[in-house]
Amino acid sequence: MGCSVDPVAADVNNGGTRADDGGWQPVHAFGEGMGIGDIPKTMTAIDPEAAGGPEVLVPVQRPTPCPGEGEVLVRVAAAGVNRPDVMQRQGLYPPPPGAPSIPGLEIAGQIVAVGEGVGPEMLGQPVCALIGGGGYAEYAVAVADHCLTVPRGLSMVQAAALPETLFTVWTNVFERAYADEGDTLLVHGGTSGIGTMAILLGRIFGLTVIVTAGSDEKCAAAEKLGAAKAINYKAVDFVEAVKDFTEGRGVDIVLDMVGGDYVPRNLKCLAEDGRHVSIAVQRGAKAEIPIWEIMRRRLILTGSTLRGRDRDFKAMVADELSRLVWPHVEEGRLRPVIDRSFPLADAAEAHRRMEAGDHLGKIVLTIDGAAAS
Repeated sequence: MGCSVDPVAADVNNGGTRADDGGWQPVHAFGEGMGIGDIPKTMTAIDPEAAGGPEVLVPVQRPTPCPGEGEVLVRVAAAGVNRPDVMQRQGLYPPPPGAPSIPGLEIAGQIVAVGEGVGPEMLGQPVCALIGGGGYAEYAVAVADHCLTVPRGLSMVQAAALPETLFTVWTNVFERAYADEGDTLLVHGGTSGIGTMAILLGRIFGLTVIVTAGSDEKCAAAEKLGAAKAINYKAVDFVEAVKDFTEGRGVDIVLDMVGGDYVPRNLKCLAEDGRHVSIAVQRGAKAEIPIWEIMRRRLILTGSTLRGRDRDFKAMVADELSRLVWPHVEEGRLRPVIDRSFPLADAAEAHRRMEAGDHLGKIVLTIDGAAAS
């Protein structure tokens, strides 16, 4: 169902009314919020009716969503593509209750309408946001407190590539694993969106980052980006390589997206008092672990998911990022690594590229070429 907010007042100097065809015209005030610009009743989106391969990702028409209390409506310029999107398409990661069936967990664009409780000063702002779903579309709803302003010099493609990886790395490496300057961090999938963001944040906050990757070319790219050591896990045993690089000490933190049989191997890489953080289970959700070793070396095993966390938690993280990380974005010291961008209509090709595993950095969808600037 599309947005049902109707104007109750329209200032002749500032606004207008809902058009006869159901589209939105520029307005000054709504009964439950405010909006600007022509907002159509329907929009183009990627919303597969059934799970399947990339071929199910075809453009369809869907009702334009309406921002609720504390929310904003964003005209999407670009949307990041992430592994959970692939899993959702495959039927392995259903949206949480209340989330849109349209995939897409991060967006960048312009705020064109605000819901009740959101100040009108947000109208027109260029923002990027972490969302619970709905990003593969011309319009998407975001919680106002989960938005970060896109600064001058950051393209919409770059902005759309930031929220999911930035929220994930920050909450897991710097909060759950309480990373501090001088710590050594091991990250699997060093040229993925998560891996490249971990390298970039590690460089800014004084971490020594070791990564694994599946080819010499990817390893070289990771080291060029700032990794202290990149290990080709197909050519050598990463456990031994980590021990060699750290002169037998091990690492302070492991950020693991692999799971399964990697977990006990990761624990061998940890130094005493080390922290292991699980954020995905690509090789399986079960692992056999040496409890005595955990006790003897005082290891901490933790992990998290992000999509299902409540609004207040995500707002808290957004606030921390705006204060501690966003100045580095504004001053040009932090820029995401972009692999490729695809038009929204080519979402299937974007998923094929992600599943092939050849990408280096983030894959992004663009809407109507609006993300070029």
